[in-house]
Amino acid sequence: MSITVTVPDIGDFEKVEIIEILVKSGDNIKKDEPIVTLESDKSSVEVPSTHEGRVEKVNVKIGDKVSKGDLLITLINSEKTNDAEEKKVEKKIPIDTENIIKEAEKVKEAEKVKEAEKVLVLDKKFEIKTKDTKEDKKKDKSEKIIITQGKDIDQTENQEYDHSEFGKIDIQPMPRIKKIARPHLQESWSKIPYATQHDEADITEMEKFRESLKDTYTGEKIKIALLAFIMRALVIALKDYPNFNSSLDIENNKVIYKKYFHIGITVDTPHGLMVPKIRNVEKKNITTLNKELKVVSEACRNLKVDKKEFYGGSMTISSLSGIGESFFTPIINFPEVAILGVGKAKTKQICFDEKFQKKIILPLSLSYDHRIIDGAEGAKFCKHLKDSLGKDFAYKLTI
Repeated sequence: MSITVTVPDIGDFEKVEIIEILVKSGDNIKKDEPIVTLESDKSSVEVPSTHEGRVEKVNVKIGDKVSKGDLLITLINSEKTNDAEEKKVEKKIPIDTENIIKEAEKVKEAEKVKEAEKVLVLDKKFEIKTKDTKEDKKKDKSEKIIITQGKDIDQTENQEYDHSEFGKIDIQPMPRIKKIARPHLQESWSKIPYATQHDEADITEMEKFRESLKDTYTGEKIKIALLAFIMRALVIALKDYPNFNSSLDIENNKVIYKKYFHIGITVDTPHGLMVPKIRNVEKKNITTLNKELKVVSEACRNLKVDKKEFYGGSMTISSLSGIGESFFTPIINFPEVAILGVGKAKTKQICFDEKFQKKIILPLSLSYDHRIIDGAEGAKFCKHLKDSLGKDFAYKLTI
């Protein structure tokens, strides 16, 4: 019943990296339909399926390196499966006349339902009723949520009209960086039960300290990015809350706690968003981190960063402070279990001791995997960050 699909002859290349997996278990695929994308030093190529059928198992993952003959997926041949199902049905048919008549009536009723194309629909008033979709199919698709037997409630994805019917369009290939990131984002969003907490940190004292930094010998002002301070604060919090510096091994019911502190940073480039890692943050002072941030960011923009630098992180910081956003829901960089979203710091009038004072407030958005981190721990982690970014933190740093 099972058919194996292996890596075909790809020339003289060996150990070619898989950068994209285009199918998943349970998918029905046709012959010559692409299943994975391979990337060598010279080019990228999609590997098609040699057979038609249903995907039984995907035997590789993104980042694996494969050569000719290596197993990619196993298929269940659709034709053989159908034959087997028909045989099972034949065995279940009773031989007595009464049951034969009942089975015939069931088949007849099923055909009537099929002809009428009746489905259950949930209208805007959340009332369940029967509707003939042939009567007004277009209206149902725009106003109803279709419920199909044995499936979850979901919005229909059928495209009734082509985009070009409404005006001029321009079709462009998806940027390569976004194409590579797509399966990672989809996996993270679909597999992780999210929780996001929003908070604000008073960084007034730290900003004064940051603005006052000057070179001891020249007297020139030292410009240190706010992100360097946030990275140090994040590492301190990770040490006190190790659940945030972990990954889950769901198959074996284990938690992998990381003893290193490699912080991912989001870099906006003309090619798309990249998330390289700054290694061993706990061992570096603020000045070193600031310099490393500039080097890594420039390498990403020029596509000169090693691919390995996008893996092996503790936690990621997604900073939108340069754009001007406040709160948002950052997507966890799987297999990490948390991500910190940072908005743009703004001056606000805050009431302290019945007096309004000007304070510089930094918006924080913390998303985490609820399977390992609960709401109480998330709130404590946020408070820890706020305290670390306050006035006490700035003066403890080695510049």
